[in-house]
Amino acid sequence: MHYEVYIDVLFFTNFMMDSLLLLAVRKVLKRKVPVLQVFFGGAVGSVLTCLVFVIPMPGVLKAVLSLFGISTVMLMAGVKLRTWREWQRGIGVLFVSAFLLSGILQIFQPYLHAGSLFFAVSVISYMILAGCWKMFTQVRNHQKRILEVVLSFEGKNETVQALIDTGNRLTDPVSKEPVHVIDMKTAKQLGMKTLFGLRYIPYRTVNGTGVMPIVRVEKMCVKGEQECQVERPILGICGEMISEKEDYQMILNADIL
Repeated sequence: MHYEVYIDVLFFTNFMMDSLLLLAVRKVLKRKVPVLQVFFGGAVGSVLTCLVFVIPMPGVLKAVLSLFGISTVMLMAGVKLRTWREWQRGIGVLFVSAFLLSGILQIFQPYLHAGSLFFAVSVISYMILAGCWKMFTQVRNHQKRILEVVLSFEGKNETVQALIDTGNRLTDPVSKEPVHVIDMKTAKQLGMKTLFGLRYIPYRTVNGTGVMPIVRVEKMCVKGEQECQVERPILGICGEMISEKEDYQMILNADIL
């Protein structure tokens, strides 16, 4: 059986699909990379796919390169994933998105005879895919009680994931205000380069007692079902990682509820 494959059609088709998948990864993992960077990753993936297609090699090797080799290069070029954990999450989201996107496209299969319709349907399919991921993320975050929080300090904003801990009743003994806890990495990203001059408060955990530096920031915006603005909240700075899996970088005081 004889097939004719046009390399330009193969390139542009893969470029669109790869770019849409990388956009999904960027959205789910909340990577702060420009859209042009994502399109660059899609172009790189499409070029590599064309090379694998035209260069003679065993079928098994082509499958391995397509599944993991090209996908890895795409993720590195398009959304700048560098660490092993980031790669694991990225490759998982990429594969699940590809599975869902192909399933959605199958629904529109009878209407894909024209090339222009294919591109239009692909964009619509991506919008459906993004909606599915958003719904899944909202359900997951609700179950884990993780919210998005924007912190403002000295004119700089930093977005973090925060866990509402009903067991956190830490308060400032002087002002009697609730204290929310962030990790050291987040503190440095906000511009808190040194702990010199900060006031310390005592705290108690299941592992023992200690003291923690606290700082007052300009504003904290908690984005849940209803957006909550907290003016001049007090943050405690933890010297250790708050979450071993890095799911969140902040613990909200239960009084915020």
